[in-house]
Amino acid sequence: MSTGQTSKMGDRRLSYAMVGGAEGSFIGPIHRMAIRLDDLADLVAGNFSRDAKRNAASGRALRLDPARVYPDWKSLIDAERGRIDFLVICTTNETHYAVARAALEAGIDVFCEKPLSLTVEEAAELGKIARRKRLILGVPFTYTGYPMVKLARDLVAKGELGKVDKVVLEYQQGSFRKPDRRNGWKMDPKIAGPSCVVADIGVHGFTMIEYVTGLEVEKLLADLSCFGNDAGLDDDASVLMRLSGGAKASFVTSKIATGEENGVRLRVYGQKASLYWDQEAPNYLTVRYPTRPDRIYRRKASYVGEWSKASVRASRFPAGHHEGFVEALANVYDSFVAAVRSRKKGDFPDECAGIRSMRFVNACLKSAKAKSAWTRL
Repeated sequence: MSTGQTSKMGDRRLSYAMVGGAEGSFIGPIHRMAIRLDDLADLVAGNFSRDAKRNAASGRALRLDPARVYPDWKSLIDAERGRIDFLVICTTNETHYAVARAALEAGIDVFCEKPLSLTVEEAAELGKIARRKRLILGVPFTYTGYPMVKLARDLVAKGELGKVDKVVLEYQQGSFRKPDRRNGWKMDPKIAGPSCVVADIGVHGFTMIEYVTGLEVEKLLADLSCFGNDAGLDDDASVLMRLSGGAKASFVTSKIATGEENGVRLRVYGQKASLYWDQEAPNYLTVRYPTRPDRIYRRKASYVGEWSKASVRASRFPAGHHEGFVEALANVYDSFVAAVRSRKKGDFPDECAGIRSMRFVNACLKSAKAKSAWTRL
């Protein structure tokens, strides 16, 4: 919907459409659950699959008007421009740019799955269109939505750790060690693009490093490996980074880490203290000091608000009740939808984060091709 229209929306119910994300897929239902969690908007239209039967079945399962379940994304955008407030894109990588560009050109705010595109140039073009048309473009770097990640960011920003010298991050999955039909396309360069693990989950790690520390990665050295697929795309990566302010980071990410589920583990080392967060135990953030006992922050504890109002706002359930992946994405959507309403930037990964993540992918590929040479973003 155009900027002028959305500025007049007031408190009325918002509506959205989805491209991709058919019933039985992984990420589409996650997006729908996240939006429903805080009752942010109503799904009113979609093109959920290239397969006509699956597309229609998904529309029925979601109780949509059959007239608003479209055979392709182009007809959806043509028919729904001016009728919806934003479009959610949950397709495979190779279509992100085309769908997002068409929606933005039609004046529709967009929330697009990562990676934002297959190239830096495409991502930059989407950013230009969004800025030129004053539209909201969001990217679901979900881990930035966790309450304790927001607390970590605010602890760093308020100087609790002192000057940050080193960051260690791992994002380990063993998903390629077990059969899963949903993983097949990620190893096809025509669909996934020139990178697998770096573009798929590595971008999450890169974004987390910059989000929590407030520092930018300036250059990197990447060692990419292919252990488990015939296409030759990276399924394992080790990356060294040099950040603004003199800090350094090391990042390992893999889809062939046998036995791992979704091992996102962040360590930030400052001159006064360090912090540790584990995505599989998301309600706790540990801060360690050199000369006094560790401090463990618990999500929703009364003292958290002294350090991070964002963490408090991002917490829904009482202390001791676990919040997780869907809630984190819901927090990203809360800020995105607030921006759709207000036309103001919010605390969510926008086109700038999407563009920087593509620069990260590009730099990793360039570095690996140059025999792991240091490469600027």
